[in-house]
Amino acid sequence: MELAVGTVAEGRISGITKFGAFVSLEGGKSGLVHISEIANTYVSDINEHLQLGQMVKVRILNISPDGKINLSIKRAVEKTSHEQISVQDEIPQRPTRIVQSSTELKKESNQNQDFEDRLKRFMQESDSRIADNKMYSERRQRSRRR
Repeated sequence: MELAVGTVAEGRISGITKFGAFVSLEGGKSGLVHISEIANTYVSDINEHLQLGQMVKVRILNISPDGKINLSIKRAVEKTSHEQISVQDEIPQRPTRIVQSSTELKKESNQNQDFEDRLKRFMQESDSRIADNKMYSERRQRSRRR
C-alpha cells in the first residue's frame, strides 16, 4: 500500500516520547503521532493511552519533502466512527413551537421595548461621556502647547 495524505494505515508503536509516539508503518517507513493527535481528551501521559509494540490505526496528515510523516490516531478513529453513523442520527430532532398565545406575544414585545429603552439610555450616557473625555483631552493638549 502506498502512503498518501488522508489514508488510514495500520502500524506498530515503535517509540514513545513526552511529545508523541513513533509508529512503524509498512514499507519500513515510520511517522510521528503528536501528543495532541492521540486522543480526543487531554493527554498528559502518553503511556496511559499507548504501549510499545501496540498495533494502532493512524491517518496520514502530512508527508514533508524530507520524508517526515505526521500521523493522527484520533482522526483515524473519528473517520471510521462517522462512517457508521447514518444521516438521521447526526441531526437531532428538536420540537418546534409554531403558535404563540397573544399574552406571550405581548410579554415578548414589552421585553423588547424595555431592552430598547435601556439601550437608548446607555447610548446617550456613553455619547455624553465620550464628549466630556474629548473636551478634557483637547484642553490638556492646548495647555501643553503654550
